[in-house]
Amino acid sequence: MKKTQSNLKPRHLLAGALAACLLPLSFTLSFNALAQEAPPPQEKGPAAADAMLHALVVKYPNPYRAMETAEVKAVLDRVFTYLDATTPAELINKTSHAPIGKLDKADPDAVLKPGDFRLTSYEWGVTYAGMLAAGAATGDNRYTDYTIKRHQLLADLTRIYLPVVKADPANSHAPIKSFLNPHALDDAGALCMSFLKAKGMGSKVNYGQLVDVCGKFVTEKEYRLPDGTLARGGKDASGNVKPRPLPNTLWLDDMFMGVPTMALLGKDTGNAKYYDDAVKQVLQFSKRMFNPQLGIYMHGYVEGLRDHPELRWARANGWAIMAMVEVLEVLPKNHKGYKAVEEQLRKHAAGLANLQDKDGLWHQLLDRPDSYLETSATAIYAYAFARAVNRGYLDKEMYGTKANLAWNAVASKVNAKGEIDGICVGTGMAFDPAFYYYRPVSTRAAHGYGPVLLAGAEIIEMNKKYRFGLNDSGFMYQGTR
Repeated sequence: MKKTQSNLKPRHLLAGALAACLLPLSFTLSFNALAQEAPPPQEKGPAAADAMLHALVVKYPNPYRAMETAEVKAVLDRVFTYLDATTPAELINKTSHAPIGKLDKADPDAVLKPGDFRLTSYEWGVTYAGMLAAGAATGDNRYTDYTIKRHQLLADLTRIYLPVVKADPANSHAPIKSFLNPHALDDAGALCMSFLKAKGMGSKVNYGQLVDVCGKFVTEKEYRLPDGTLARGGKDASGNVKPRPLPNTLWLDDMFMGVPTMALLGKDTGNAKYYDDAVKQVLQFSKRMFNPQLGIYMHGYVEGLRDHPELRWARANGWAIMAMVEVLEVLPKNHKGYKAVEEQLRKHAAGLANLQDKDGLWHQLLDRPDSYLETSATAIYAYAFARAVNRGYLDKEMYGTKANLAWNAVASKVNAKGEIDGICVGTGMAFDPAFYYYRPVSTRAAHGYGPVLLAGAEIIEMNKKYRFGLNDSGFMYQGTR
């Protein structure tokens, strides 16, 4: 007699029901040909009561599978719609709030129209990069256009206001003065990275003046230790030391705030000195701040102290691993430091992988599971893991599922309006755990939006290349597409 669904063994019915519960129909059809079950029992006859317990339906808090491209894009679209509506690329009069259509000369009363986020913050440099990545991964030009429109505005304002700011740095007024007269890597580095990425992707914006301002600050003007390592707490323009929080302090964040720009300048100019500097920064930060036993970094380090605050803040570790994947993206493979950076990336990824929480997120202080679960760091790790898998720096079998589950957790934090929950607000360096434990979270913390866009884009690219599905109920790599 021809076998029908009603003739299937109970084992197969339960396994099929399990797959149907866990996966949408469109994915189930392609998954059934790939999923593997435990071998059937060799004994015949009635099964023992415990025979099918391994196949019970599990209620995971977040999807325990790889999202389809359409699902990921739906999340990204919510974020895009929110940001496009709340970050206008417009000028207004600071007193009357009347719109300013076009500027032909510097107007001291012109300001950027305020929105939910600042267009010239380092966080928005990451967001510009995230929009570019999302546009490339989805083919939706709205994302790309978001960045190019705002880059064009910044280029126009730089052309008009840079001479004014240079002539009188202390007293001049400009809508983007913090960029034109930077005082810290935060003012220049991430924005510069976004400019160089867009230029490399073929943007028609004239980035000459923009990159000249931010590139020179990162590579020539930012304070450094005697061995050339980027640091904070040096002398200001007046010769006074400005502790942040102490003289000669390293913030792990600055691996990202400066180093990708150095590497991208190497690619843009062809000058190997920028590659050399980028590699040196990664290795010298790591020598001082990386714990090889734990596989993660401390947040802050003060040159000259005998002891250092061993507080391993999640987002700072995110900036570090993100810096490494960005450097490796453009660093020539025959560069003498390539292997060392790649090896450091693998060590860091292994340490982070061991600390992922059961629901896919990471904790605010990575090695303190009683600290809260934090969204922006998780998004950065999802991006970095997926990018490293896509480029072959990390094993897809080990890290592909971790990246997917991290993304699924992050996606659950994007609300219906496109705001992102669970983002730690701006955080300085401290010597005590209480500071990190009790940092507030807010949907207005800009730090999470760029990483979420980057993570979603890279997850789309990874899941286009590789299949991930259930094997004996566990989420596993299942081959190339």
